[in-house]
Amino acid sequence: MGEDQKTAPQVGYPHCPCVSVLVAVYNSAAYLRDCLESLLGQTYRQLEVICVDDCSADNSLEILHEYQTKDSRVKVLHLDQNQGQAVARNRGLEIATGSWIATVDSDDWLAADAIEKTMEALATDQELDTAVFQLMEFYSADDCHPYPLSKQLTTGKVISGREAFELSLDWQLHGLYVVRADIHKAYPFDTSSRLYSDDNTTRLHYLHSRKVVLTDGQYFYRKHGQSATNAVSVNRFLYLDANLSMKRQLLEEAEKGVLDDAAAVLDRYETIRWLNIVDACWYYSLHRGVFTAEDRQTANTAIKKAFDSIEPQRINPKISRKFGYYPFRSYSLFRSVENIYFFLRKILGRG
Repeated sequence: MGEDQKTAPQVGYPHCPCVSVLVAVYNSAAYLRDCLESLLGQTYRQLEVICVDDCSADNSLEILHEYQTKDSRVKVLHLDQNQGQAVARNRGLEIATGSWIATVDSDDWLAADAIEKTMEALATDQELDTAVFQLMEFYSADDCHPYPLSKQLTTGKVISGREAFELSLDWQLHGLYVVRADIHKAYPFDTSSRLYSDDNTTRLHYLHSRKVVLTDGQYFYRKHGQSATNAVSVNRFLYLDANLSMKRQLLEEAEKGVLDDAAAVLDRYETIRWLNIVDACWYYSLHRGVFTAEDRQTANTAIKKAFDSIEPQRINPKISRKFGYYPFRSYSLFRSVENIYFFLRKILGRG
């Protein structure tokens, strides 16, 4: 790994804790300037912006060096091989010096006062370990709306880390926030999968936070077809591997005594995993026509691996008894029933 770093200066408010912002960059030149401008233009100035170029093939690295020259709060690392955003973020985490850590995708951006609002909220209670951004889903200038949080969550609401963890299991609470650095460094990004496994880290950060506060500091999440998680791709099935990794980590937390009601948590998450397996079958049926023969094999291997790892007795009976959701012992029978189920959905106009 080649490195090019500068020490972040004490800019603006020396008495304020520094926030390290991690930005993993891969072929995002089209949006990168918007991201960096939003970070360097924050009203909260005590920042270091750690950008990790994951071996981009476009001119992303050139743009990063340009901004590094303009503002010494920018640190740039370059990976000689593409390894995925979780690995890239962890490289940045290793050199982060801030007391708090935030993660911003290279095609997203923050409102100018977003970090200031999170830090103001955190300063109100020493037991607050995480401050959650208000996530805005940006499709276009005319189509931008807040992420649909659980109805119980409003700006200024303080909840326990355990409550935040529970809500994040099925994403009633998203995973974009500022978190205490010691928590993040104790639980770096899960690298078990090239995509999606970093979501697991969110849940562990919440689980190990004492208190979590909801803020109105806005994070703009760009929704476009070119992003790694939105494009139609066989990579979508990596989500199943990430889910399995999350299950393993929950078992580890249970063994450490962190989950006092581990059985209930594992039952709930196994139900979520099962719903994701059915969803993966649906995604395959919708897009198999654009997949190559190799892609189809990869997808089917991923689905079967996830199917074989399921503990049917943990799935909520209200789900498992529904047609199309029954966990047959036979994988071939399960897939045959799924095909019938999806066919009927299409006929009924539900697909």
